[in-house]
Amino acid sequence: MSGWGWGSIWGGSGKNSKDGPKNAILGLRSTLEMLTKREKHLQNQMDEQDNIARKNVNANKGIAKAALRRKKNYEHQLEQTQAQMLTVEREISSIETANINKETLDAMKNAQQAMKKIHGGLTIDKVDQTMEDLREQHAIGEEIAEALTQGNVGNSVDEDELDDELNELQQEELDTKMLKTGTVPVSDQVQRMPSVGNQEIKGKAQQVEEDDEEEELRKLQAEMAM
Repeated sequence: MSGWGWGSIWGGSGKNSKDGPKNAILGLRSTLEMLTKREKHLQNQMDEQDNIARKNVNANKGIAKAALRRKKNYEHQLEQTQAQMLTVEREISSIETANINKETLDAMKNAQQAMKKIHGGLTIDKVDQTMEDLREQHAIGEEIAEALTQGNVGNSVDEDELDDELNELQQEELDTKMLKTGTVPVSDQVQRMPSVGNQEIKGKAQQVEEDDEEEELRKLQAEMAM
């Protein structure tokens, strides 16, 4: 690992590169891959020396002892390599976390700047003033519309005129029925009566009915006399 340092990881000393975190992680992963291969190699060496020691444990103790000594050396190197792997993995995780934090902070800064740009010099007083101006303009618009339509469209309805028009319609309907039947229905006669109170209308309706009954009685008497 000689010649490898943080300056090379971050893309050069004093250089603030946007790809710095990415390059650093790539470098660490490459180192981790190399350490993984070394771990496997040392494990194979340990297994090989262990086999040699087992084969010569009885036949040649010197060879067996030397094999065990080499195995111990490989075992020590393996422990160092595994410790280095843990360090590299921890650094990768730290850089990834730091990079995520930075990206999150940058995004929040951009959002804050966007909000600031949108609001600009906007204040609550300006908002209130704008809303008040809008209400005034709406009121002016309504006044203008009323002024433009004044004299062309009546603002109120004359109830007397409505009653007169209703009476005219009733008279036209009554005339039409008279032309068709030659008689005036009692209900229409009641409807033609002026609105002088419910009691008076009922009295006149009763009088009309009594006159009709007397007329029918006279006709019956005349027929019997014949």
